[in-house]
Amino acid sequence: MRRAPLHLAPPFLLDAGDFTPRHQLLSAVDAAKKRAAAYAHLRNCNLCPRLCGVNRYETTGMCLIGEKAKVNVIAPHFGEEPCIQGHNGSGSVFFSMCNLRCVFCQNHDIAHQRNGQDLTPEELGDWYLKLQDVGNVHNINLITPEHVVPQVALSILHARDQGLMLPVIYNTSAYDSLVSLELLDGLVDIYLPDFKVWEAATSRRLLKADDYAATARESIKAMHAQVGDLCFTPDGIAKKGLLVRHLVMPGFEHEGAEIMRFLAKHVSKDCFVNIMEQYHPDAYVGKPKRGESQSVGTGRGPAEKRYAEINRSVSRDEISVVRKAAESAGLWRFCDPPRHDGFSL
Repeated sequence: MRRAPLHLAPPFLLDAGDFTPRHQLLSAVDAAKKRAAAYAHLRNCNLCPRLCGVNRYETTGMCLIGEKAKVNVIAPHFGEEPCIQGHNGSGSVFFSMCNLRCVFCQNHDIAHQRNGQDLTPEELGDWYLKLQDVGNVHNINLITPEHVVPQVALSILHARDQGLMLPVIYNTSAYDSLVSLELLDGLVDIYLPDFKVWEAATSRRLLKADDYAATARESIKAMHAQVGDLCFTPDGIAKKGLLVRHLVMPGFEHEGAEIMRFLAKHVSKDCFVNIMEQYHPDAYVGKPKRGESQSVGTGRGPAEKRYAEINRSVSRDEISVVRKAAESAGLWRFCDPPRHDGFSL
């Protein structure tokens, strides 16, 4: 099995002075084409796999977001992978709402609620510049952007013209269409998808999207084709490439193992993977079923819990199953916690 002591080694090591964000390499003609395509998609929204087909200047589709992006939080963020957040933080932009309805959503207060400020693409792009010039962040990290890809594309194009020089991260559930990723090609430096589950039945029940797994497989392959494997500058900060997350789910470790085998066989054995352990029951998990009562004295006993099969924490054994499957498949680049109190390279 292939191993290496450090991720910061050729061919994954970049010369810091030579790195230029992909959006700065776009020609004026290509930028104009992307602007035109983004506006066209807003008038007939067909970028995300939901294919709502609505005119977002007049109404909304499943995501409930119109022509402006609704943004919950914009700030330097220190809750990402060490190679993403670095010392100064990742310039994170948390978009409200989502094109999935994950019943266990760990960010449900943002992804399931229309809270925040409405921003035009130009206003959004101006925030990227504030994060760069005032926040001194390492990157612009667009979190849950699948349903606002036209606005995101326009915002990046606006910011590049105003002097944005940071890499752009597309931090996604992987429920993205190939047409959407085509629009983003040349604008995004790092794709950070979360490949959640493997089976269609599981995605139907827990994500409310029958085609999630099939879509994620094709999307992640397309992402890798655009940006390749994750690469770093000598300071340990990721600048371009693919980083795949997988949140290990209680009772679904064998689906996680299938995801690892897929990444090794169909994406790259050099794929950088974060096997995440922080699942906890959230959102709708563990809540009483509709029509059930928890009132004392009803004589009905305790209310039956929703999604009881995942109403617990994940075990060390379940995490180990996924990790061993990844290693057996030939994956070797993992986002492991540092074994010291300093910065993890």
